[in-house]
Amino acid sequence: MKVGKVSEAVLKRSVLKQVKNKRKEVLLGAGVGEDCAIVKLEPGEVLAFSTDPITGTVKDIGNLAIHITANDLATTGAEPIGVMLTILLPESVFESELKEMMQQIEKTCTELNIQVIGGHTEVTPAVNQPVITVSGVGKVKEGALVTTAGARAGQDIVVSKWLGIEGTSIIAKEKEEELLKKLPEALVETAKSFDQYISVVKEAGIAVKAGVSAMHDVTEGGIFGALWEMAEASGIGLEIDLKKIPIRQETVELCECFDLNPYCLISSGSMLMAIDNGYDLVRALEKKGIPAAVIGKATKGKDRVVVNDDEVRYLEPPKSDEIYKIYINRD
Repeated sequence: MKVGKVSEAVLKRSVLKQVKNKRKEVLLGAGVGEDCAIVKLEPGEVLAFSTDPITGTVKDIGNLAIHITANDLATTGAEPIGVMLTILLPESVFESELKEMMQQIEKTCTELNIQVIGGHTEVTPAVNQPVITVSGVGKVKEGALVTTAGARAGQDIVVSKWLGIEGTSIIAKEKEEELLKKLPEALVETAKSFDQYISVVKEAGIAVKAGVSAMHDVTEGGIFGALWEMAEASGIGLEIDLKKIPIRQETVELCECFDLNPYCLISSGSMLMAIDNGYDLVRALEKKGIPAAVIGKATKGKDRVVVNDDEVRYLEPPKSDEIYKIYINRD
């Protein structure tokens, strides 16, 4: 496509025509010439905002883009309402690919009852692969707001599902041909399907009802990064049992193929939570078909340790995610 804003015909045909899901809160949504969206709230409700780009993969990019932002909103206890999209495309992209991205976006928005309320679509030489940045808005009752900084010493630390969900799916899709030379096809196919577990909106709702004090979705930097960020935000220490952190064999196998640390691998689909009685929350989640585990305790002071039998590791601020190593040329 030509450099610059996509034409009105392309915008109508391949972007706006794909947007079908609507919400009553949205008074003005996406349309030709509309630069803003208007959202109306009920008394006692406040807005939560989040923004995130998808840059680490192009496969299934539309689906991931919506889930990541919806997950961020869910960590505050908010119900996602709408998203605004900035889609930057290289000149090599065909309109059919843009349409497919929008269809992915709308499918996920419909599943989560989110409306695309605006955005911008442009072809630019500044990128060499599609980049989608999503800004999301959600609503939450004023007294029900949850933050990453709400964890208190003595509380249980709970994690939902397994670590490395998003990273496992990305690796399996991006490096499928290479992986099939080393691993069984069934294992690779299962790993590719991990994207079905990306959303944490459901467990966030259950956790809020259970009285959770803090939530943080496990994204770049993996579970070790998320633990550090929750502890830093809350001003607490941590004592985590490495063997209690749930991990799937598919994740272990794929990480071994590329010499990656799964505990520092992007893990959207897993929610980190602090709560007074973590085992009650685990049971509540499991009743709804969501596996979860208590992996440790919040402590006084600033020591943030991960224990593996007699070995003790001190957590550090998160560095570059392990996922980026798969794009480095390997001898």
